[in-house]
Amino acid sequence: MATVAERDVASERARAAERRRRRRRSARRRQLVALAFMSPWIIGFSAFYVYPMLASLYFSFTKYDILSQPEWVGLANYRFMFTSDPLFWVAIRNTLWIMVILVPLQVLFGIATATVLTRVKRGLPFYRTVFFLPTMVPLVAAALGFIYILNPAGPVNRILGLLHLPEPLWFVDPRWTKPGLTLIGLWGIGQVMIIFLASLLDVPRQLYEAADLEGARPWQTFRHVTLPMISPVIFFSVLIGMIQGFQYFTQAFVISKAGDQDHEVGFPQDSLLFYSSRLYQQGFEGFHMGYAAALSWVMFVVIMVATLLLIRSSRRWVHYQGGFR
Repeated sequence: MATVAERDVASERARAAERRRRRRRSARRRQLVALAFMSPWIIGFSAFYVYPMLASLYFSFTKYDILSQPEWVGLANYRFMFTSDPLFWVAIRNTLWIMVILVPLQVLFGIATATVLTRVKRGLPFYRTVFFLPTMVPLVAAALGFIYILNPAGPVNRILGLLHLPEPLWFVDPRWTKPGLTLIGLWGIGQVMIIFLASLLDVPRQLYEAADLEGARPWQTFRHVTLPMISPVIFFSVLIGMIQGFQYFTQAFVISKAGDQDHEVGFPQDSLLFYSSRLYQQGFEGFHMGYAAALSWVMFVVIMVATLLLIRSSRRWVHYQGGFR
């Protein structure tokens, strides 16, 4: 027969087990409530992100034209891409031009514009608005506007003619198409400028005072004080610019189509054929969806690798409040 002490121990164990069961039920209820509130996002993310990504990965290994069932071809799309597609490397070369030339120029022009605005004593809101307004213009409208402005008989060439300077054929001569795109890119640097302006105004004034006391010249102050303090913003701008450069499409597409309706994307002479243009051309003009999916996954992998390399390199040149990371 159990003693009183043994019965008390058994009763205490039963109560402890019951408390654990209640805690587990309460935790499960809280998890279910959290999942219920998160379910719209989970469903949307699964339906519009996860499933399309997995489907495109599958289609990249198939021959698929939307109208017929996908036919498994293995790595054929990727082999064709790197060995047989004559325009693949043209698109890569044009895209790298944007990455190497346009993106750094946008960053440099944004820093220069923001630096000038920090020295403006009166009318800063007006000038800030003037520089920011171009970013409010839709990309298609901006491209069409520059097609008119840079037309061989347009206002820019008329001014150049009055000054007895060469009159480029801009979006007709393949040698001048990318400089024309560069002008469009530099015209719309308002967002970059605003970010750099905020970062410049956030640099502690005592650092400039200390540099003045040490006898630093303006360039030395800019190099050793301003640039390190705004390096996180430079890193952010380069990173975003790199990702957008890989996906450069709208301006080149509108200009190439406006140049000659009968030509494919990339007119003239494929000088406006960028990687995203080639992807669009294959997927939505040629209906080679399997090959377009392979192109998209190569872009995804390249962007991921380039982003990781840039983040890793930032440890050596990006300065944070706590030092270099």
